[in-house]
Amino acid sequence: MDDELFLPELPAGLLRAVYLAAPGNEIGSGKFASPESSAALCANTFGLFLEKPELLPPLPGTLDFGWPAELVKPERIVRFPWSGGRHPCLDVLIVTSTALIGVESKRFEPFRTKQPQPWSAAYWRPKWGDRMIGYERCRDGLRDGIGKFARLDAAQLIKHAFALRTAVQEGAEWAGKRPLLYYLYAEPESWPGSGTMIPAQDRLQHRTEILRFADCIEGDEVLFRQCSYTELLHEWSQSQVELLRRHAGRVIGRFHP
Repeated sequence: MDDELFLPELPAGLLRAVYLAAPGNEIGSGKFASPESSAALCANTFGLFLEKPELLPPLPGTLDFGWPAELVKPERIVRFPWSGGRHPCLDVLIVTSTALIGVESKRFEPFRTKQPQPWSAAYWRPKWGDRMIGYERCRDGLRDGIGKFARLDAAQLIKHAFALRTAVQEGAEWAGKRPLLYYLYAEPESWPGSGTMIPAQDRLQHRTEILRFADCIEGDEVLFRQCSYTELLHEWSQSQVELLRRHAGRVIGRFHP
């Protein structure tokens, strides 16, 4: 079964264990095997580096973040500064000598109809310091119905940023590292199965909202970068490392991101 879920050369048993232990029950529920699965795309893209994190090239736009990677961990929970409630699960957590990078990966999600989720009052606790003003302003706007995002899940990104900020504070596991929220997204042209086209205008709107979000939080403590899977995999396909070139081709061939 693992041969159907994971590309060749990946540590399938380790990846299966990671996703079985993670929130969401992606494998047990059958969602991982869906042709729309974002988790499958992310796992197969980054699974190559689970045991060999130093092989992961710097993500586009992050050359000054202390590469090579020391840890590449899919489905890693990063906690808020309180014990109860739910805490974010990053699609991939990357640790370098100087940085803590949380990757949020999207595939078809931006093009589905979704309802906004209510915010817990906990997010308004005075826990975020004085260098998260942009994220807090964006949070307030979402609550108040100002500056809505139709394609980008800005609320999720804000919560991830709050958790990353918590994880680098004094006494935390990654104290002193630079926190970076990295948004990695696919741009599919059609829905699998039906073949129904995803309007180009929807993809453009998604990109526009990413840039608007980046403007909102520019200069905050948790930095923000974004990249499409197409751009990432194209860069890998030009690598001098044969293993990386071959891997990029296999990801593209299976997932067409």
